[in-house]
Amino acid sequence: MTAPTPPTSALVRPFTVSIPDSQIDDLKQRLARTRWPDPETVGDWSQGVRVENARSLVDYWERGYDWRRFESELNRFPQFLTGIDGLDIHFIHVRSKNPHALPLILTHGWPGSIVEFLKLIGPLTDPISFGGDAADSFDVVVPSLPGFGFSQKPTETGWTVSRIASAWVELMKRLGYTRWAAQGGDWGAVVTTALGAMQPEGLVGIHLNTQYAFPAQIPDTLSPEQRHAVETLALYTGDLGGSNHLQGTKPETVGFALADSPAGQAAWIYEKFQSKTDNHGLAEDTLGIDDMLDAISLYWFTNSAASSGRIYWENRSLTFAGPKLTLPVAVTVFPRDIPRLPRTWIEDTYSNLIHYGEADKGGHFAALEQPEILVREIRAGLRTLRS
Repeated sequence: MTAPTPPTSALVRPFTVSIPDSQIDDLKQRLARTRWPDPETVGDWSQGVRVENARSLVDYWERGYDWRRFESELNRFPQFLTGIDGLDIHFIHVRSKNPHALPLILTHGWPGSIVEFLKLIGPLTDPISFGGDAADSFDVVVPSLPGFGFSQKPTETGWTVSRIASAWVELMKRLGYTRWAAQGGDWGAVVTTALGAMQPEGLVGIHLNTQYAFPAQIPDTLSPEQRHAVETLALYTGDLGGSNHLQGTKPETVGFALADSPAGQAAWIYEKFQSKTDNHGLAEDTLGIDDMLDAISLYWFTNSAASSGRIYWENRSLTFAGPKLTLPVAVTVFPRDIPRLPRTWIEDTYSNLIHYGEADKGGHFAALEQPEILVREIRAGLRTLRS
């Protein structure tokens, strides 16, 4: 860890995570009183979370998980709040000791959070300590999306990805950066793509581990890779799209269902980790049970099931046919991502593709699943933007 230079703007205030003991006690009491549904009638996850697996996760959350461990880990990083466009935005900000570091804003998705980037911050800001080259140093900014984590919850409509991207431009300007890059996956990639389309002053390029590059009209004749992309998109919007559909149409109903039930909140997120990670049977084989519960606990303690789900409602008209970008774009394709796009469509959408990487393992939640691979890819992908 490196100590950051304090932000110069008085609009930026320090922030420390501190969940009261009473809330932790309340969580454990609620978990102990969980009313369980009948078991599924199939031998797999096709009906959703398996009760046996959910019981194991919830039992560990109640009896073995230590929120204070994670809270201490989170508070090792300098955190701040700043008001932008009527909302307090929470963010981590770590400056590298290298004065020539490239500023980089990392944006999470759903059910992601700042949790997924914690293992990237050290290697990105202090590459020498992690076997890297000082020339690959970054200043790192990790904001929580509006309605997520410790960022304020919107009380009005209109927080589209374009509005979020505009807020990120203001955030980087407020931190004194005049030349910077952006990275994201899942909804973070949507926001980062919106930044790429805006091409605000100072943004020199982006890195995406989720690509929105389907053609607006799917061709009649497809290569095997293109057909696989179409099939994985159908899986994403079909069998795996239940939570997305509900949050895109009735996010407040989802919020009611989950705000009073930590076991329900856990199952809601657990199923997504299970279905979209590159695992060998269970999500915790790849992510680790503590990593999953760090993410789930953050949603629970901030009561953000409804407010985070609204990102689907606010942007329900978007498709995987993203805008064609002309600024420098670096991409990394992970083998078990859903959907997984072919290189041909990526090259057609990003005319200034400065890096194309294919990881040998990993799924949709690359930062959580394979942080070392993603760090290497970010370094390689954005290296040419430093001059």
